[in-house]
Amino acid sequence: MVNNDPDGISVLIRYKWKIAISIAIAILLVIAVIIVLPLADGIVLGLVFAYISRPIYLKFKGHRKIGAFVATMFIVAPVIIILGSGILEIINQVTWIINNQGQVIGGIFDFIRDINIPDSIHEQLQQITWDVSTSLLPLIGKIAVVSYAQSIAMFFINLLISVIVCFFLLADGNGLYNAIIELTPKHQKSIVERYSYHLDMILNGVFIANAYAALFVSITSLFVFYAFGFTHILALATLIFIASIIPMFAGYMVILPLSILRYFDTGLQSAAIFFAVASLLIYAPPELVLKPYFASIKSHIHPLLLMLAFLGGAFVGGLAGLFAAPILLGALVAAYRVYEEQIKAEESLTSD
Repeated sequence: MVNNDPDGISVLIRYKWKIAISIAIAILLVIAVIIVLPLADGIVLGLVFAYISRPIYLKFKGHRKIGAFVATMFIVAPVIIILGSGILEIINQVTWIINNQGQVIGGIFDFIRDINIPDSIHEQLQQITWDVSTSLLPLIGKIAVVSYAQSIAMFFINLLISVIVCFFLLADGNGLYNAIIELTPKHQKSIVERYSYHLDMILNGVFIANAYAALFVSITSLFVFYAFGFTHILALATLIFIASIIPMFAGYMVILPLSILRYFDTGLQSAAIFFAVASLLIYAPPELVLKPYFASIKSHIHPLLLMLAFLGGAFVGGLAGLFAAPILLGALVAAYRVYEEQIKAEESLTSD
């Protein structure tokens, strides 16, 4: 009996042009990713900014470009000013610390000596401080100086890219979505549409409510920190913004250490007043107004998973990873939900 099934070589020869085209497209995609990779921060931030500012954009029905411009200027601009100025100030402070290690270490030793604690604990704290200063600070110094020299210009370029990406996603995001749907095979369109719906709902829940609360908290904190005479208020506001946007984190992670430092600096009464005012002015409005207003916008992903995604992404990919990891998590969850719907639909058809 003759076997008429084609062998592997025959199949390769028959589809050689399709295989060659597929390989060429894959190579071009890899090259494109390598070229665009330095701009990943700007692209990811632009996508996040587009989600954050979309509620404002949707108010301008029929005026897409005007709505995109207003949303970008009034929502994205304050975030960029806070993040950009704050991160630049943090980098400058890290650079100063590295260049003045002796002064910093001496100040830490003076602070430890001023604390009213037993001598044995004094010695342990001083030893720990000395160990850190002689091992960790020189390493950070090498990394920080190189990183500062190589990436500060790229950081501002990425901020500009994020504004451009945000504007065009708002102004023509529907056109891009429709083009993707048109390229999708007919039998797969319903799946792609359902997947897009779930992903959109998840990303709305991840970014919008937290981002608006974090924006309010960081802007309000500028005035509070200035009123209480803190230095480096832009850096502190940036830290509060980042802490507030991550689920299960909060700006209290910044406020509490500042209150403790104020206690050692100016006493219990001053620290208590600062903590009370900061809690009342910075956190009460988001908790009582903004979060209840956005209560219907939920990702339905456990906060612990989101927190791990934010933190893990930040450690692996820096600023881009901070937001790209939750997007990737949302994409996986959206795929699972579409799969669940497909299984349920098949089971209902079988039962009928």
